[in-house]
Amino acid sequence: MSTSSIRPVVVVGSGLAGLSASYEALQRGAPSVHLLDRAPKPGGNSIKASSGINGAGTKYQRAAGVESDTSFYSDSVRSAGSRFHLSQPPVDREALVTKLTTESAAAVEWLVDEIGVDLSVVAPLGGHSVARTHRGAGKTPPGAAIIITLLNKLKENKRFSITKLAEVKALLKENDEVKGVEYEFEGQKHNLEGSVLFASGGFTGDATGLLARYRPDLKGIPSTNDERPGSHDILTSAGAELLDMDSVQIHPTGFVDPASPNTMLKFLAAEMLRGEGGILLSPDGSRFVNEMDTREHVSNAIMKLPTATDGDGVIKQWDISILLDPGASAASANHISFYEWKGLLKKVKVRDLTSAQIAAVDKYAKAATDGSADEFGRTQRGRWTLPPGEENRDQDVYIGRVTPITHFTMGGVAIDEKARVLRKSGDKLVPIPGLFAAGEITGGIHGDNRLGGSSLLECVVYGRTAGAEIVGSA
Repeated sequence: MSTSSIRPVVVVGSGLAGLSASYEALQRGAPSVHLLDRAPKPGGNSIKASSGINGAGTKYQRAAGVESDTSFYSDSVRSAGSRFHLSQPPVDREALVTKLTTESAAAVEWLVDEIGVDLSVVAPLGGHSVARTHRGAGKTPPGAAIIITLLNKLKENKRFSITKLAEVKALLKENDEVKGVEYEFEGQKHNLEGSVLFASGGFTGDATGLLARYRPDLKGIPSTNDERPGSHDILTSAGAELLDMDSVQIHPTGFVDPASPNTMLKFLAAEMLRGEGGILLSPDGSRFVNEMDTREHVSNAIMKLPTATDGDGVIKQWDISILLDPGASAASANHISFYEWKGLLKKVKVRDLTSAQIAAVDKYAKAATDGSADEFGRTQRGRWTLPPGEENRDQDVYIGRVTPITHFTMGGVAIDEKARVLRKSGDKLVPIPGLFAAGEITGGIHGDNRLGGSSLLECVVYGRTAGAEIVGSA
């Protein structure tokens, strides 16, 4: 295919899916990539990702003692729950998950070798049978490290351009084919022609719009997402099929800031805090769940407890404590220093905890020392080193208040394994010419629950695929 016959590429959204697609399209010979984002700064939610990116079979896993990782697909299917087996709409969920998991090592290697990101630290997260979530050894969180490095690489290419504060309003269509987008910038309407990739994210920040439409029961639950409308209706105007729109992930741990406890926007308490050994304590000071279970299970366990009484009548939150011992704290040092600076975690002596909290810590520490499963079945304890009993009373631990928050939408537009957006045609789903999607705006990959670390992975795997397919379909 000659370069002159390839159409320009229009990318909507500057998170990891959009940036990965942009880079791949340029590498494949796209004459230009114009990225549009409604936010004042690029990065989307990806730049806030704090636990890392999954990869099965990487050299970093092997260095961490995971010689073989053949369970990523089965872990993902188990996490997806009953939705994985739904036949309507007829999306090939098995193919989507297979692609995600089998291309995970290549995604990590691409970020490391091609883009230049450090992802040398591997940790376990909830719902994973082995440690496979990669982050860097430096102070920059993985999401920011990836986005900043990739964006800088893109800016070196003269065929790449980005317009911020640009709101896409509609698709340009000719018959059934998408030919570009209409967007507003500085009060003026503009048309931009080319093959289109939507990577504009989910809708947990659309509290009065799509979230209220599909999950009105979540009203009052705080969120990690800024307020912004979803883009899904733009795609359905071209016939895009939606699926799993009521599947919204409630992350079990968002920090409740003591300085402003009733704010609806929360900082995420990264899942790796629990992966490195952290525990959760109820208002009465006891443990109540295997903290390394799936996000769905841990959140459900919290939400069965009584809600907190300090709300303002609008917000709905819980009074749960997250606690890390010296070993878990050292392994999470870069995160801990930021959370402590923000006033979200505080350092205390074990003896300054409540008697119930001390009892819970001792019981967990004994199981960790013995190497046995505890009463909740937890066997993965990360870097926990605190011993049980009187000898631990003068040791420092970190503790902070957390609550479940809306975090991620598993539902979205239907795609195939080539990242083509699908529409209904009789009893089948067929691609909409000229329209692609990747990242959180899509549905069908995660089912009932997304595993931690698979969001950034999805963005790379399907973003790169979209970039390649856009150029190949021109």
